[in-house]
Order: sequence, then structure tokens, then C-alpha cells
Amino acid sequence: METIYKRFILIVTAIVMGFLSAWAKEPIKALVITGQNNHNWEVSHLAILQILENSGLFSVNMAISPEKEQDMSSFRIDFSPYQLVIIDYNGDKWSEETNRCFIDYVKNGGGVVIYHAANNAFPDWKEYNEICALGGWEGRDEHSGPYAYWENNCLKKDTTAGIGGSHGEQREYLLTARNTEHPIVKGLPKQWLHAKDELYDRMRGPANIDTLLFTGFADETKGGSGREEPLIFTVDYGKARIFHIMLGHAGESLENNPAMQCTGFQVLLLRGAEWAATGKVTQEVPADFPSSTKVSYRKSYRPNR
Repeated sequence: METIYKRFILIVTAIVMGFLSAWAKEPIKALVITGQNNHNWEVSHLAILQILENSGLFSVNMAISPEKEQDMSSFRIDFSPYQLVIIDYNGDKWSEETNRCFIDYVKNGGGVVIYHAANNAFPDWKEYNEICALGGWEGRDEHSGPYAYWENNCLKKDTTAGIGGSHGEQREYLLTARNTEHPIVKGLPKQWLHAKDELYDRMRGPANIDTLLFTGFADETKGGSGREEPLIFTVDYGKARIFHIMLGHAGESLENNPAMQCTGFQVLLLRGAEWAATGKVTQEVPADFPSSTKVSYRKSYRPNR
């Protein structure tokens, strides 16, 4: 009887300690850089904030830049408190000090998420373009690096001359997994239908993609390239963990924002952000993840209960 009692006490103690450990676990400290963009950053940064904080995994601060063509010298960022930096920015150059601090943060293994039009930014900043791997617009062309797209079951790098960055009409489209074992995508469906969004194509750059996770077909009849375009991937850049997601064109308001209200977008953002910050993904695959034939929405930017 005494042995059974001791075992019972040990089991109860282990359960209590487990609960206390989970309760005491601090959220991941994240910073969103925003404030200028050719997209609706006033909506996108708030949606990102809600998605991250509603998950219970993140504590989020904002670094909002001065308005376009205003003095950027005071826009200085201390990256040291953060495990994760999310870039929602496409605008005027940062100060040299901020550039240097950001590169130091990344080279020292900091986690980074490149979100949507952030890959348009800073076409002449070599290190930033290596952190993105692929970018578009802002004068990018063959001098920026090759095109990258999925062809014959592999990632092709194409040095053909031409513009960098375009997209056809906004529409729902299917995403197809090109890796099923990476922690970000493990357990997710091989294909899933994304809500109405831009589908970036003809992107080019250093193309230092580490793991290509999902591609989307840029249908020529909808104004696309006619290729399977890399849309979600990790980047090979030293010790850093970098997650690049080209989805998520911001809508008119938080209430009318289908691309960011898509469950698939939110789940991939959360899983990619956790991996970039920690190297692991602790989130289970949710029951409301979209199928290959049906879009799913989280219109309140939180898991459906």
C-alpha cells in the first residue's frame, strides 16, 4: 500500500509541475516593423498583432516608422530584446545604424519573418535581399538574381533577362506542398485552398531558398506567369532562421480582409513565426485548416472554438 501511495504522490507531483511549467512559460517576444508600405499597412500590422497575440504564444511590440519622405534618422531599433522580427515594411531606407543592428541581429541567429510586400523593399541592400532570397518590383531585373520556380519536380533558377515581380488578378488559389517533413508544415495537407489574394510571380533575387514549403500556380489566363511559383519557404542565411511568406495582401479593413482572415495564412504565419523564433513548432494541426476544395476563415483572427 505504501508503494502505491508513493507512486500516486509522484504522479500527482509530475502533473502539477507540468501545469506550473506550462503556465510559467513566457511568450515569445516579437517585434513587427511597419509604418510605410505600398500596401495597406494600417490593416496588415493590426491583423498580424491579433493573430500572434490571440495564439497565446507571442508578446508583440510595434516599431512604426516615420511617414514617407520624413526624417528617418530617429528610427532606431534595439533588436536585442526580441526572439522574432516580422517585417511588414516597404518604404524609405532605414538609417545605417538600424541597418547594421538588424544585420547583426540576423547573423547572430535572430528569427525573422518576411511578410508579403516586405520582399519589395530595399532593392539595393545586398544583405537584405539575401535575407529575403526572392524579391520583386522596385526596379528589380536580371541584375538582382535569377528567377526561381518549381519545374520538373525541382526548384529551377533561371537567369533569363526580365522584370522582377508581378502578379495576376486576385483570386482563390491552391497551394501545393513541396516538403512535408519540415516542422512548419509537418501534418498539414498536401494541398489547401487559399482565400482571395495576390499570387506573386516572376520574383527574383539571390534565390538562396533553404526549404521550399509551398508553391502556387500562377495561371496565365488570370495574368500570371504560367509557372508554379515559390510562395512559402525558409531561407539559407548563416545561423538565422528566416521564414518567408508571400501570402496575405491586406484588405480594406480588419473586417474585410480575406487573404489575412484565411485560416491557412494564419496557421502558416503562426507556425513559421514559432519556428523562426525557437527552431520548433509546438502547435497542433487545427481541425479548421482548409481543404483542397474549401477555404476556411478565422475572421476574428483567433482559433475557432
